[in-house]
Amino acid sequence: MLDALSERLQNTFRRLGQHGKITEEDLDAALREVRVALLEADVNFKVVRDFIAAVREKALGQEVMKSITPAQQVIAIVHAQLIEILGGDQQPLKRASQGITKILLCGIKGSGKTTLAGRLALHLRSQGMRPLLVATDFERVAATEQLQVLGQQINVAVYSEEKAAPSPQVARRALREAERTGANAVIIDTRGAVALDDGFIDELAALADEVDPTEVLIVVDSMTGQEAVNLAKEFHEAVEGTGIVVTKVDSDARGGAVLSVRSVTGLPVKFITTGERLEALETFHPDRFASRVLGMGDVVTLVEKAKAAIGERDAKEMTRRMSRGEFDLEDFLQQMQQVKKMGSLAGLMEMMPGLGGLKQQLGGATLDDSYFKQSEAIVQSMTLAERHRPDILNGSRRRRIANGSGTTPADVNRLLNQFTQAKKLMQAMTSNKGGGAGGLRRMLGF
Repeated sequence: MLDALSERLQNTFRRLGQHGKITEEDLDAALREVRVALLEADVNFKVVRDFIAAVREKALGQEVMKSITPAQQVIAIVHAQLIEILGGDQQPLKRASQGITKILLCGIKGSGKTTLAGRLALHLRSQGMRPLLVATDFERVAATEQLQVLGQQINVAVYSEEKAAPSPQVARRALREAERTGANAVIIDTRGAVALDDGFIDELAALADEVDPTEVLIVVDSMTGQEAVNLAKEFHEAVEGTGIVVTKVDSDARGGAVLSVRSVTGLPVKFITTGERLEALETFHPDRFASRVLGMGDVVTLVEKAKAAIGERDAKEMTRRMSRGEFDLEDFLQQMQQVKKMGSLAGLMEMMPGLGGLKQQLGGATLDDSYFKQSEAIVQSMTLAERHRPDILNGSRRRRIANGSGTTPADVNRLLNQFTQAKKLMQAMTSNKGGGAGGLRRMLGF
Protein backbone atom coordinates (compact mmCIF):
# COMPACT_ATOMS: atom_id res chain seq x y z
CA MET A 1 0.00 0.00 0.00
CA LEU A 2 1.38 3.42 -1.07
CA ASP A 3 4.80 1.77 -1.35
CA ALA A 4 6.27 4.23 -3.86
CA LEU A 5 5.08 7.36 -2.03
CA SER A 6 6.12 6.09 1.38
CA GLU A 7 9.60 5.15 0.18
CA ARG A 8 10.13 8.52 -1.55
CA LEU A 9 9.06 10.48 1.53
CA GLN A 10 11.22 8.42 3.88
CA ASN A 11 14.28 8.87 1.64
CA THR A 12 13.67 12.63 1.41
CA PHE A 13 13.46 13.11 5.16
CA ARG A 14 16.41 10.81 5.78
CA ARG A 15 18.60 13.05 3.60
CA LEU A 16 17.19 16.18 5.23
CA GLY A 17 18.40 15.09 8.65
CA GLN A 18 21.90 14.00 7.69
CA HIS A 19 23.72 17.22 8.62
CA GLY A 20 21.95 18.36 11.77
CA LYS A 21 20.86 21.97 11.20
CA ILE A 22 19.05 22.77 7.96
CA THR A 23 18.72 25.99 6.01
CA GLU A 24 15.70 27.48 4.28
CA GLU A 25 17.23 26.27 1.01
CA ASP A 26 17.44 22.72 2.42
CA LEU A 27 13.78 22.92 3.40
CA ASP A 28 12.72 24.16 -0.05
CA ALA A 29 14.73 21.40 -1.73
CA ALA A 30 13.06 18.77 0.47
CA LEU A 31 9.60 20.22 -0.16
CA ARG A 32 10.25 20.15 -3.92
CA GLU A 33 10.91 16.42 -3.61
CA VAL A 34 7.79 15.98 -1.50
CA ARG A 35 5.79 17.86 -4.16
CA VAL A 36 7.11 15.60 -6.92
CA ALA A 37 6.40 12.49 -4.81
CA LEU A 38 2.80 13.56 -4.21
CA LEU A 39 2.18 14.45 -7.85
CA GLU A 40 3.66 11.12 -8.97
CA ALA A 41 1.30 9.46 -6.47
CA ASP A 42 -1.55 11.05 -8.47
CA VAL A 43 -2.59 13.41 -5.69
CA ASN A 44 -4.76 16.29 -6.91
CA PHE A 45 -2.63 19.28 -8.03
CA LYS A 46 -4.49 21.83 -5.89
CA VAL A 47 -4.23 19.55 -2.85
CA VAL A 48 -0.46 19.27 -3.38
CA ARG A 49 -0.06 23.01 -3.85
CA ASP A 50 -1.97 23.85 -0.67
CA PHE A 51 -0.22 21.08 1.27
CA ILE A 52 3.30 22.27 0.39
CA ALA A 53 2.42 25.90 1.10
CA ALA A 54 0.99 25.02 4.52
CA VAL A 55 4.00 22.89 5.50
CA ARG A 56 6.45 25.60 4.43
CA GLU A 57 4.55 28.31 6.30
CA LYS A 58 4.39 26.28 9.50
CA ALA A 59 8.02 25.20 9.29
CA LEU A 60 9.27 28.77 8.86
CA GLY A 61 6.81 30.16 11.39
CA GLN A 62 8.02 27.76 14.09
CA GLU A 63 11.66 28.57 13.34
CA VAL A 64 12.38 24.94 12.72
CA MET A 65 15.79 25.70 11.23
CA LYS A 66 17.02 27.02 14.61
CA SER A 67 15.87 23.99 16.59
CA ILE A 68 18.07 21.16 17.80
CA THR A 69 16.23 18.55 15.71
CA PRO A 70 14.94 20.43 12.65
CA ALA A 71 14.46 17.36 10.44
CA GLN A 72 12.26 15.67 13.04
CA GLN A 73 10.22 18.84 13.41
CA VAL A 74 9.68 19.05 9.66
CA ILE A 75 8.50 15.44 9.66
CA ALA A 76 6.12 16.25 12.53
CA ILE A 77 4.70 19.18 10.57
CA VAL A 78 4.28 17.04 7.44
CA HIS A 79 2.59 14.38 9.55
CA ALA A 80 0.18 16.90 11.06
CA GLN A 81 -0.61 18.38 7.64
CA LEU A 82 -1.25 14.91 6.19
CA ILE A 83 -3.73 14.29 9.01
CA GLU A 84 -5.43 17.58 8.16
CA ILE A 85 -5.89 16.83 4.44
CA LEU A 86 -7.10 13.33 5.34
CA GLY A 87 -9.87 14.82 7.45
CA GLY A 88 -8.47 15.40 10.92
CA ASP A 89 -10.64 13.39 13.30
CA GLN A 90 -12.04 9.94 12.55
CA GLN A 91 -15.69 10.07 11.45
CA PRO A 92 -17.66 6.98 12.57
CA LEU A 93 -20.50 5.44 10.60
CA LYS A 94 -23.77 7.12 11.54
CA ARG A 95 -26.61 5.11 13.04
CA ALA A 96 -30.27 5.97 13.14
CA SER A 97 -31.33 7.31 16.55
CA GLN A 98 -34.38 5.07 16.25
CA GLY A 99 -35.65 2.58 13.73
CA ILE A 100 -33.55 1.21 10.88
CA THR A 101 -30.09 2.44 9.91
CA LYS A 102 -30.19 2.75 6.10
CA ILE A 103 -26.95 2.77 4.12
CA LEU A 104 -26.95 3.56 0.40
CA LEU A 105 -23.86 2.55 -1.60
CA CYS A 106 -23.14 4.31 -4.88
CA GLY A 107 -20.19 4.60 -7.23
CA ILE A 108 -18.82 3.78 -10.65
CA LYS A 109 -18.91 0.29 -12.16
CA GLY A 110 -16.17 -1.99 -10.91
CA SER A 111 -15.42 0.04 -7.80
CA GLY A 112 -16.30 -2.87 -5.50
CA LYS A 113 -19.74 -1.80 -4.21
CA THR A 114 -21.23 -5.29 -4.01
CA THR A 115 -18.29 -6.77 -2.13
CA LEU A 116 -18.28 -3.72 0.12
CA ALA A 117 -21.95 -4.36 0.93
CA GLY A 118 -21.01 -7.78 2.28
CA ARG A 119 -18.06 -6.35 4.20
CA LEU A 120 -20.22 -3.66 5.80
CA ALA A 121 -22.82 -6.27 6.76
CA LEU A 122 -20.12 -8.35 8.44
CA HIS A 123 -18.76 -5.23 10.20
CA LEU A 124 -22.19 -4.20 11.51
CA ARG A 125 -23.03 -7.72 12.64
CA SER A 126 -19.78 -7.83 14.63
CA GLN A 127 -21.09 -4.76 16.46
CA GLY A 128 -24.33 -6.49 17.42
CA MET A 129 -26.54 -5.20 14.62
CA ARG A 130 -28.86 -7.28 12.42
CA PRO A 131 -28.16 -6.25 8.81
CA LEU A 132 -30.17 -6.95 5.66
CA LEU A 133 -28.52 -6.72 2.24
CA VAL A 134 -30.62 -5.35 -0.63
CA ALA A 135 -29.97 -5.94 -4.34
CA THR A 136 -31.20 -3.20 -6.72
CA ASP A 137 -28.70 -3.62 -9.59
CA PHE A 138 -30.54 -5.38 -12.43
CA GLU A 139 -28.15 -4.17 -15.12
CA ARG A 140 -24.88 -5.92 -14.26
CA VAL A 141 -24.92 -9.62 -15.06
CA ALA A 142 -25.09 -11.76 -11.88
CA ALA A 143 -24.98 -8.74 -9.54
CA THR A 144 -27.89 -10.13 -7.50
CA GLU A 145 -26.37 -13.60 -7.46
CA GLN A 146 -23.05 -12.20 -6.23
CA LEU A 147 -24.78 -10.45 -3.33
CA GLN A 148 -26.68 -13.65 -2.48
CA VAL A 149 -23.44 -15.64 -2.40
CA LEU A 150 -21.86 -13.05 -0.12
CA GLY A 151 -24.90 -13.19 2.15
CA GLN A 152 -24.59 -16.97 2.40
CA GLN A 153 -20.87 -16.74 3.21
CA ILE A 154 -21.45 -14.43 6.18
CA ASN A 155 -24.91 -15.73 7.13
CA VAL A 156 -26.70 -12.43 6.47
CA ALA A 157 -30.13 -12.25 4.81
CA VAL A 158 -30.40 -10.78 1.30
CA TYR A 159 -33.52 -9.18 -0.13
CA SER A 160 -33.74 -9.57 -3.91
CA GLU A 161 -36.41 -9.78 -6.59
CA GLU A 162 -36.40 -12.01 -9.65
CA LYS A 163 -37.92 -9.47 -12.05
CA ALA A 164 -36.30 -6.14 -12.75
CA ALA A 165 -38.11 -3.21 -11.15
CA PRO A 166 -37.33 0.46 -10.43
CA SER A 167 -34.86 0.63 -7.56
CA PRO A 168 -37.08 2.91 -5.37
CA GLN A 169 -39.85 0.30 -5.47
CA VAL A 170 -37.43 -2.53 -4.61
CA ALA A 171 -36.03 -0.49 -1.72
CA ARG A 172 -39.53 0.27 -0.39
CA ARG A 173 -40.41 -3.42 -0.30
CA ALA A 174 -36.99 -4.25 1.22
CA LEU A 175 -37.60 -1.83 4.10
CA ARG A 176 -40.93 -3.51 4.82
CA GLU A 177 -39.09 -6.86 4.85
CA ALA A 178 -36.54 -5.44 7.28
CA GLU A 179 -39.32 -4.35 9.64
CA ARG A 180 -40.99 -7.75 9.36
CA THR A 181 -37.80 -9.71 10.13
CA GLY A 182 -36.42 -7.38 12.80
CA ALA A 183 -33.38 -6.19 10.82
CA ASN A 184 -32.09 -2.88 12.17
CA ALA A 185 -29.61 -2.06 9.37
CA VAL A 186 -30.29 -2.11 5.63
CA ILE A 187 -27.41 -1.94 3.12
CA ILE A 188 -28.54 -1.14 -0.42
CA ASP A 189 -26.30 -2.10 -3.35
CA THR A 190 -27.06 0.15 -6.34
CA ARG A 191 -26.39 0.11 -10.05
CA GLY A 192 -22.94 1.35 -11.00
CA ALA A 193 -22.27 4.05 -13.54
CA VAL A 194 -19.63 4.66 -16.20
CA ALA A 195 -20.66 8.32 -16.48
CA LEU A 196 -23.25 10.28 -14.55
CA ASP A 197 -25.90 11.01 -17.20
CA ASP A 198 -29.22 12.62 -16.32
CA GLY A 199 -31.12 9.32 -16.34
CA PHE A 200 -28.76 7.69 -13.88
CA ILE A 201 -28.72 10.71 -11.56
CA ASP A 202 -32.53 10.90 -11.57
CA GLU A 203 -32.79 7.21 -10.68
CA LEU A 204 -30.27 7.50 -7.86
CA ALA A 205 -31.92 10.67 -6.50
CA ALA A 206 -35.34 8.97 -6.56
CA LEU A 207 -33.89 6.02 -4.66
CA ALA A 208 -32.37 8.32 -2.05
CA ASP A 209 -35.68 10.18 -1.67
CA GLU A 210 -37.53 6.92 -1.14
CA VAL A 211 -35.07 5.49 1.38
CA ASP A 212 -34.10 8.68 3.27
CA PRO A 213 -30.70 7.07 4.03
CA THR A 214 -28.77 7.48 7.25
CA GLU A 215 -25.57 7.28 5.21
CA VAL A 216 -24.88 7.74 1.50
CA LEU A 217 -21.44 6.18 1.01
CA ILE A 218 -19.64 6.94 -2.25
CA VAL A 219 -17.29 4.11 -3.23
CA VAL A 220 -13.95 5.14 -4.76
CA ASP A 221 -11.61 2.66 -6.44
CA SER A 222 -8.11 3.75 -5.43
CA MET A 223 -6.64 2.12 -8.54
CA THR A 224 -8.34 4.66 -10.83
CA GLY A 225 -6.85 7.67 -9.05
CA GLN A 226 -8.03 11.17 -9.90
CA GLU A 227 -10.73 10.02 -12.31
CA ALA A 228 -12.51 8.24 -9.45
CA VAL A 229 -12.04 11.22 -7.14
CA ASN A 230 -13.63 13.59 -9.68
CA LEU A 231 -16.55 11.20 -10.18
CA ALA A 232 -16.98 10.97 -6.41
CA LYS A 233 -17.37 14.75 -6.36
CA GLU A 234 -20.08 14.48 -9.05
CA PHE A 235 -21.86 11.76 -7.07
CA HIS A 236 -21.78 13.96 -3.99
CA GLU A 237 -23.24 16.91 -5.86
CA ALA A 238 -25.98 14.68 -7.31
CA VAL A 239 -27.14 12.82 -4.18
CA GLU A 240 -25.52 14.62 -1.23
CA GLY A 241 -23.15 11.94 0.00
CA THR A 242 -22.22 11.62 3.65
CA GLY A 243 -18.97 9.69 3.42
CA ILE A 244 -16.37 7.97 1.23
CA VAL A 245 -15.13 4.39 1.14
CA VAL A 246 -11.85 3.85 -0.73
CA THR A 247 -11.45 0.29 -2.00
CA LYS A 248 -8.40 -1.76 -3.11
CA VAL A 249 -6.00 0.45 -1.13
CA ASP A 250 -3.64 -2.49 -0.62
CA SER A 251 -3.21 -2.79 -4.39
CA ASP A 252 -2.43 0.90 -4.89
CA ALA A 253 1.26 1.75 -4.58
CA ARG A 254 0.54 5.43 -5.29
CA GLY A 255 -2.23 6.51 -2.90
CA GLY A 256 -3.46 9.60 -4.72
CA ALA A 257 -7.14 8.78 -4.30
CA VAL A 258 -6.98 8.44 -0.52
CA LEU A 259 -4.90 11.60 -0.13
CA SER A 260 -7.10 13.68 -2.46
CA VAL A 261 -10.69 12.62 -1.96
CA ARG A 262 -11.37 14.42 1.34
CA SER A 263 -10.10 17.77 0.04
CA VAL A 264 -11.80 17.46 -3.35
CA THR A 265 -15.23 16.28 -2.14
CA GLY A 266 -15.33 17.70 1.37
CA LEU A 267 -16.57 14.31 2.60
CA PRO A 268 -14.87 12.23 5.29
CA VAL A 269 -13.31 8.89 4.40
CA LYS A 270 -15.10 6.39 6.66
CA PHE A 271 -13.60 3.08 5.54
CA ILE A 272 -10.85 1.64 3.37
CA THR A 273 -10.55 -1.92 2.10
CA THR A 274 -7.14 -3.57 2.23
CA GLY A 275 -7.36 -7.13 0.95
CA GLU A 276 -9.41 -9.88 -0.66
CA ARG A 277 -11.02 -11.29 2.48
CA LEU A 278 -14.43 -10.01 3.53
CA GLU A 279 -12.91 -9.06 6.89
CA ALA A 280 -10.47 -6.70 5.11
CA LEU A 281 -12.46 -3.55 5.93
CA GLU A 282 -10.76 -0.91 8.08
CA THR A 283 -12.37 2.02 9.84
CA PHE A 284 -10.43 5.01 8.53
CA HIS A 285 -8.35 6.95 11.05
CA PRO A 286 -6.55 9.93 9.44
CA ASP A 287 -3.78 9.99 12.06
CA ARG A 288 -3.03 6.28 11.72
CA PHE A 289 -3.06 6.43 7.93
CA ALA A 290 -0.71 9.43 7.90
CA SER A 291 1.71 7.47 10.08
CA ARG A 292 1.66 4.57 7.64
CA VAL A 293 2.33 6.90 4.70
CA LEU A 294 5.44 8.21 6.48
CA GLY A 295 6.63 4.71 7.44
CA MET A 296 5.89 5.23 11.16
CA GLY A 297 3.67 2.16 11.42
CA ASP A 298 0.22 1.79 12.94
CA VAL A 299 0.41 -0.26 16.12
CA VAL A 300 -3.13 0.58 17.24
CA THR A 301 -4.74 -0.88 14.11
CA LEU A 302 -2.38 -3.86 14.29
CA VAL A 303 -3.47 -4.63 17.86
CA GLU A 304 -7.15 -4.20 16.92
CA LYS A 305 -6.71 -6.69 14.10
CA ALA A 306 -4.95 -9.10 16.46
CA LYS A 307 -7.72 -8.91 19.05
CA ALA A 308 -10.38 -9.47 16.38
CA ALA A 309 -8.52 -12.42 14.80
CA ILE A 310 -7.36 -14.13 17.98
CA GLY A 311 -10.08 -13.39 20.54
CA GLU A 312 -9.50 -12.51 24.18
CA ARG A 313 -9.78 -16.07 25.55
CA ASP A 314 -7.31 -17.50 23.02
CA ALA A 315 -4.94 -14.55 23.53
CA LYS A 316 -4.93 -15.08 27.30
CA GLU A 317 -4.24 -18.80 26.93
CA MET A 318 -1.49 -18.19 24.36
CA THR A 319 0.13 -15.57 26.62
CA ARG A 320 0.02 -17.98 29.58
CA ARG A 321 1.70 -20.73 27.54
CA MET A 322 4.35 -18.31 26.26
CA SER A 323 5.21 -17.09 29.76
CA ARG A 324 5.61 -20.68 30.98
CA GLY A 325 7.77 -21.73 28.04
CA GLU A 326 5.10 -24.22 26.89
CA PHE A 327 4.76 -22.70 23.42
CA ASP A 328 5.28 -25.47 20.84
CA LEU A 329 4.94 -26.03 17.09
CA GLU A 330 1.22 -26.80 17.40
CA ASP A 331 0.79 -23.33 18.93
CA PHE A 332 3.05 -21.94 16.21
CA LEU A 333 0.76 -23.44 13.56
CA GLN A 334 -2.36 -22.01 15.21
CA GLN A 335 -0.68 -18.62 15.47
CA MET A 336 0.18 -18.57 11.77
CA GLN A 337 -3.41 -19.41 10.90
CA GLN A 338 -4.63 -16.56 13.10
CA VAL A 339 -2.15 -14.10 11.59
CA LYS A 340 -3.47 -14.99 8.13
CA LYS A 341 -6.91 -13.73 9.21
CA MET A 342 -5.39 -10.32 9.93
CA GLY A 343 -4.43 -9.68 6.30
CA SER A 344 -1.38 -9.95 4.08
CA LEU A 345 2.02 -10.29 5.70
CA ALA A 346 3.31 -7.27 3.77
CA GLY A 347 0.35 -5.21 4.99
CA LEU A 348 0.99 -6.18 8.60
CA MET A 349 4.67 -5.25 8.25
CA GLU A 350 3.61 -1.73 7.21
CA MET A 351 1.88 -1.33 10.57
CA MET A 352 5.02 -2.15 12.54
CA PRO A 353 7.11 0.96 13.32
CA GLY A 354 10.43 0.89 11.50
CA LEU A 355 9.56 -2.09 9.32
CA GLY A 356 7.52 -0.37 6.62
CA GLY A 357 10.49 -0.15 4.26
CA LEU A 358 11.72 -3.68 4.88
CA LYS A 359 9.96 -4.97 1.79
CA GLN A 360 12.06 -2.72 -0.44
CA GLN A 361 15.25 -3.70 1.36
CA LEU A 362 14.51 -7.41 0.95
CA GLY A 363 13.09 -7.12 -2.54
CA GLY A 364 9.77 -8.50 -1.27
CA ALA A 365 11.22 -12.02 -1.18
CA THR A 366 10.47 -12.95 2.43
CA LEU A 367 7.19 -11.03 2.67
CA ASP A 368 5.32 -13.18 0.18
CA ASP A 369 2.26 -14.76 1.78
CA SER A 370 3.38 -18.13 0.36
CA TYR A 371 5.61 -18.19 3.46
CA PHE A 372 2.53 -19.15 5.48
CA LYS A 373 1.60 -21.94 3.08
CA GLN A 374 5.07 -23.48 3.15
CA SER A 375 5.38 -23.19 6.93
CA GLU A 376 1.94 -24.71 7.48
CA ALA A 377 2.78 -27.58 5.12
CA ILE A 378 5.98 -28.34 7.07
CA VAL A 379 4.30 -28.34 10.50
CA GLN A 380 1.31 -30.33 9.23
CA SER A 381 3.72 -33.00 7.94
CA MET A 382 4.90 -33.60 11.51
CA THR A 383 3.33 -35.99 13.99
CA LEU A 384 1.67 -34.52 17.10
CA ALA A 385 4.59 -35.78 19.18
CA GLU A 386 7.04 -33.92 16.95
CA ARG A 387 4.99 -30.72 17.13
CA HIS A 388 4.91 -30.87 20.92
CA ARG A 389 8.58 -31.89 21.22
CA PRO A 390 10.60 -30.43 18.30
CA ASP A 391 13.81 -31.48 20.08
CA ILE A 392 13.21 -35.07 18.85
CA LEU A 393 13.46 -33.98 15.21
CA ASN A 394 16.64 -35.73 14.09
CA GLY A 395 17.98 -35.86 10.53
CA SER A 396 15.81 -38.73 9.28
CA ARG A 397 12.63 -37.18 10.70
CA ARG A 398 13.46 -33.85 9.05
CA ARG A 399 13.99 -35.56 5.67
CA ARG A 400 10.62 -37.32 6.04
CA ILE A 401 8.90 -34.01 6.89
CA ALA A 402 10.55 -32.31 3.90
CA ASN A 403 9.34 -35.06 1.57
CA GLY A 404 5.83 -34.92 3.03
CA SER A 405 5.58 -31.14 2.68
CA GLY A 406 7.18 -30.79 -0.76
CA THR A 407 10.08 -28.81 0.67
CA THR A 408 13.75 -29.44 1.44
CA PRO A 409 15.52 -30.31 4.72
CA ALA A 410 17.01 -26.79 4.56
CA ASP A 411 13.47 -25.33 4.56
CA VAL A 412 12.58 -27.47 7.58
CA ASN A 413 15.73 -26.36 9.41
CA ARG A 414 14.99 -22.73 8.61
CA LEU A 415 11.47 -22.99 10.02
CA LEU A 416 12.71 -24.68 13.19
CA ASN A 417 15.29 -21.93 13.69
CA GLN A 418 12.59 -19.28 13.20
CA PHE A 419 10.37 -21.07 15.71
CA THR A 420 13.19 -21.17 18.27
CA GLN A 421 13.86 -17.45 17.88
CA ALA A 422 10.14 -16.63 18.02
CA LYS A 423 9.74 -18.69 21.18
CA LYS A 424 12.59 -16.85 22.90
CA LEU A 425 11.18 -13.47 21.87
CA MET A 426 7.66 -14.33 23.00
CA GLN A 427 8.85 -15.66 26.33
CA ALA A 428 10.82 -12.44 26.90
CA MET A 429 7.79 -10.31 25.99
CA THR A 430 5.55 -12.12 28.46
CA SER A 431 8.06 -12.48 31.29
CA ASN A 432 8.18 -10.17 34.29
CA LYS A 433 11.52 -8.86 32.98
CA GLY A 434 9.78 -7.67 29.81
CA GLY A 435 7.23 -5.55 31.60
CA GLY A 436 5.19 -8.24 33.16
CA ALA A 437 3.00 -10.85 31.67
CA GLY A 438 3.20 -7.62 31.25
CA GLY A 439 3.91 -5.93 28.09
CA LEU A 440 1.92 -8.19 25.81
CA ARG A 441 -1.17 -8.29 28.00
CA ARG A 442 -1.31 -4.51 28.23
CA MET A 443 -0.92 -4.29 24.47
CA LEU A 444 -3.82 -6.68 23.87
CA GLY A 445 -5.91 -4.99 26.54
CA PHE A 446 -6.39 -7.62 29.24
